[in-house]
Amino acid sequence: MRKKHTISDNLYFSGVGIHSGEVVDCTLKPSDAGCVIFHRNDLNHREFRLDPGRVETRNSTTLLVGRHRIQTVEHLLAALSAMEIDSVVVELSGGEVPVMDGSALPFIEALRNAGLTSLEQARPHLRIREAFTLHEDEASIRMMPASRLEIFYRIQFDHPLIGIQEKELFMDKETFMREVAPARTFGFVRELKALHERNLARGAGLQNVIGLDDEGVVNGSLRFPDEFVRHKILDLIGDLSLLGYPLVGRVEADKAGHALHHKAVLHLAAHPDIFELTMDESPQLQ
Repeated sequence: MRKKHTISDNLYFSGVGIHSGEVVDCTLKPSDAGCVIFHRNDLNHREFRLDPGRVETRNSTTLLVGRHRIQTVEHLLAALSAMEIDSVVVELSGGEVPVMDGSALPFIEALRNAGLTSLEQARPHLRIREAFTLHEDEASIRMMPASRLEIFYRIQFDHPLIGIQEKELFMDKETFMREVAPARTFGFVRELKALHERNLARGAGLQNVIGLDDEGVVNGSLRFPDEFVRHKILDLIGDLSLLGYPLVGRVEADKAGHALHHKAVLHLAAHPDIFELTMDESPQLQ
């Protein structure tokens, strides 16, 4: 029987929140709770759990408790999910997870060196039994049965460096670390003023975002020619963590984003007949 894991020692990060612009200290601590729990130490250790019903998706994934929030949890959640870390307490000095370099790589590198401790709790997987598709304007997301986590993502942007990008990955720990974790978030310089007016992207800078003008990248070279679609896969994996279980199935996303990822999670939560919880990570399909 596969067991849940926590980290063996504390991990510390500090950096700016990409939307708030505030410097935030972030400490990951071992936990035997069996799940990921966030605390805002500036709010008397107020607790935030991964509850799909208390989430906002406006340019990032945000956890909500009453009028309080924790923004941009998706990159850290993706790293924890990929490293098979199920149980940890995340303590924050403010309302946003530090964006670091805009990717999940700083989190992955630290988690690789942290060491894991097994818990006594079993680690079930959520296996898709019946396919479903959700649409939102021109975007869509489809989930269907598969024997492992498979992801196909397609994006389209009217930009010479992006255009149409597609990526298919059979996801495991090594694939995530090599193919997905280094992919950084990106943004268009022409949209920055409008984002600021909505109190977004106040911490975005050339050190943590791929900046795009009308012709190309304004701050160095890409880590992958298709870094843009890879980052969308990173976001998707982080958002799927809201399920509370590792996913076994195929996910096909076309021009989707945080909002549609979240709708798929809510759809699963509302339709328990289309999935099953299993201890077999790679079940044989009938």
